[in-house]
Amino acid sequence: MKLYNTLTKKVEEFIPYNKDMVTMYTCGPTVYYYAHIGNLRTYISEDVLEKGLRYLGYNVKRCMNITDVGHLTGDSDTGEDKLMTAAKKEHKSVLDIAKFYTEAFFKDLDRLNIKKPEIVSPATENISFYINMISKLLDKGYAYESGGNIYFDTSKYSNYYELSGRSKDDLMLAVRDDVDVDNNKKNPFDFGLWFTNSKFKDQELKWDSPFGYGYPGWHIECSAIAIQNLGEHLDIHCGGVDNIFPHHTNEIAQSECYLGHKWCNYWVHMEFLNDKSGKMSKSKGDSKDLNSLIEKGYDPIVYRYFCLQSHYRKVLVYSLESLDMATNAYNKLKGRVKNIKDNLDGEIDYDKALEYQDKFKEAFSNDMNTSLMLTTLYDVIKSDLNNSTKFYLIKDFDSVLSLSLLEDEKISKELEDYVLSKIEERNQAKKEKNYELADSIREELLSKNIVIKDTREGTTFEVRK
Repeated sequence: MKLYNTLTKKVEEFIPYNKDMVTMYTCGPTVYYYAHIGNLRTYISEDVLEKGLRYLGYNVKRCMNITDVGHLTGDSDTGEDKLMTAAKKEHKSVLDIAKFYTEAFFKDLDRLNIKKPEIVSPATENISFYINMISKLLDKGYAYESGGNIYFDTSKYSNYYELSGRSKDDLMLAVRDDVDVDNNKKNPFDFGLWFTNSKFKDQELKWDSPFGYGYPGWHIECSAIAIQNLGEHLDIHCGGVDNIFPHHTNEIAQSECYLGHKWCNYWVHMEFLNDKSGKMSKSKGDSKDLNSLIEKGYDPIVYRYFCLQSHYRKVLVYSLESLDMATNAYNKLKGRVKNIKDNLDGEIDYDKALEYQDKFKEAFSNDMNTSLMLTTLYDVIKSDLNNSTKFYLIKDFDSVLSLSLLEDEKISKELEDYVLSKIEERNQAKKEKNYELADSIREELLSKNIVIKDTREGTTFEVRK
């Protein structure tokens, strides 16, 4: 198994610290709104990585945090608290906001066939461990108190810029929101570990600590949760490329200074989802979540299929046209699989199957090449193997791809509601003799492989195979 390691900037052989158990940490969501489809692309890739490792025979212990406190829009105490902002906007408590969007997040994972990590730890449940870490960092001289807050001193950690591959001067040339001026800091890239003196005087979530009554900084959460649940040596840490600096950079600094040794061996980062104009994000007002795709008639699994067609380290360009193409390709794939399933013949040829399984493993082991994994699946379908062997391999591969290839064709409640609303809109257009609109609605549904039929009893529809 080989993976690209952001820390070393090269593809490396994966050698776990403990051969009996791979430890894997993935940064979870900040639960102030629905997950953006760009973030969901990262979770899909992480899901394939975990399942692929299991397919290769590794045991995997995976942990994810839920950020329900402490995440500011900037890295200093000058941004806005994302959960507080959402709570005020929706007239709810911070905990109510966190609970609602945490449940929504896991619903999205379920709809995308993403396995929920066996360890999920909300930030608010780990306060005592943050306090222990911060106390030790203070005792060892890596942290300092200033203006009532506790900061990590980045000048004390010599490898601070190793992960990002940048220098202090490089980063200062392109100062971002994450490093807004904070006069309490000794150095511009120092970061908050605990806030007691904050502009958020009405902050809902605060705790007693040796440093004063306050709340933790964002970065300390992931380090503490990972160390507490996965131990002092971490094999793989995943996240989006936007987490490289400052979040993952800060995680490494505080973790290794706290532990006194190297913490994580492999840093795996997933690239952006862009549209034609550039990077999509909630901060730009691009509120594209999974619900918005479903409302437009797209199956969430089609979005997973769309993501798997590209390598996780390549920028993926999103458009509705590309989703239409993915829908068409996915439905054709499902149709071919159904034909195989309905016409099983002969005994499974395990020897020939092994040849394809080796190719599938090789594709995954080649830095998680999902496009090549899909190609291997299509090679099986097009091969001269008997259908029983094909079916066996499709089921085997789908344990990693998780594309619901063997499930009987069924339409989701969300998709059914969408189609029925479009039929009603089309019927109204026909009543008003707006045949151009009626035809465009038919074509829109057809692009999603929904065929509508006008009968004496009314308009019906079916999913085209």
